[in-house]
Amino acid sequence: MTGAVAHRPVLAAEAVAALAVRPDGVYVDATFGRGGHTRAILARLDADGRVVALDRDPEAVAAGRAIGDTRLTVRHARFSRLAEEVRAAGVERADGVLFDLGVSSPQLDAPERGFSFRRDAPLDMRMDPGAGESAADWLARAEEAEIREVVRAYGEERFAGAIAKAIVAARERRPIRTTGQLAEIVGAVVRTRERGQDPATRTFQALRLHVNQELEELQVALPQALAILAVGGRLVVISFHSLEDRIVKNFIRDRAHPEAKTPRRLPLRATELPRPELRAVGKPVRPSADEVAQNPRARSAIMRVAEKLA
Repeated sequence: MTGAVAHRPVLAAEAVAALAVRPDGVYVDATFGRGGHTRAILARLDADGRVVALDRDPEAVAAGRAIGDTRLTVRHARFSRLAEEVRAAGVERADGVLFDLGVSSPQLDAPERGFSFRRDAPLDMRMDPGAGESAADWLARAEEAEIREVVRAYGEERFAGAIAKAIVAARERRPIRTTGQLAEIVGAVVRTRERGQDPATRTFQALRLHVNQELEELQVALPQALAILAVGGRLVVISFHSLEDRIVKNFIRDRAHPEAKTPRRLPLRATELPRPELRAVGKPVRPSADEVAQNPRARSAIMRVAEKLA
């Protein structure tokens, strides 16, 4: 196991400002990571304030519990169980819910977690190593068509067909158990790539999203976040992938403008139209040039904010 890895929370100041933190408020950090955002929230709270943090990674949970702040409750859970876990922590309504999506720097930088192709290591990719199926196990059993669809849909990879075919051929010769093996297989197939991007980038991203069911988790969690928010509470979501951001953008739009889905010729009075549950707050926020220079992993981040209506 690697030692402590430095982790810089992305858009930390902007996220805390977007939450409009009240000193006595109750906030939910649905993706604790290494607690950068949680610590920034705690710094704004008085003795009556509270944070409930969730993470599916046992190492993140251990880091959170080591903080030792009585205002902080850390739950070992994926955020698709958001409402259940928050209520189990004794909270019925929250003044803000924050999601910082994707993989954290400690997960990427620990070779044994298998998220990165930069060092040869076991091909795992699970955010919770004790639950579910590893990337290696999935690749060992998945049909070629299934591999192709995952790499195409989640990686937006135009060489998905050739990659899937190469993976199936390679595993017939020997099992694909390491990140180095997979990166080599993909690199032999993907001959062209955007400048500065490794040929395996999109395939590794696709497998990670699939193994952890990250997009499906998000689709389940967002309505739960809305349900536990108090009126006037803020939903803040930081995404790093276009597919994640699309889900967030569409969720906010649909809950802010439910009348848009009502058939136009349906004879309804204004009072009979569905009422909006959210309003978008401001425009999407991206990291400053200074933040990207200090933390290159922030470059693809985008933050969206919404407020719950009465």
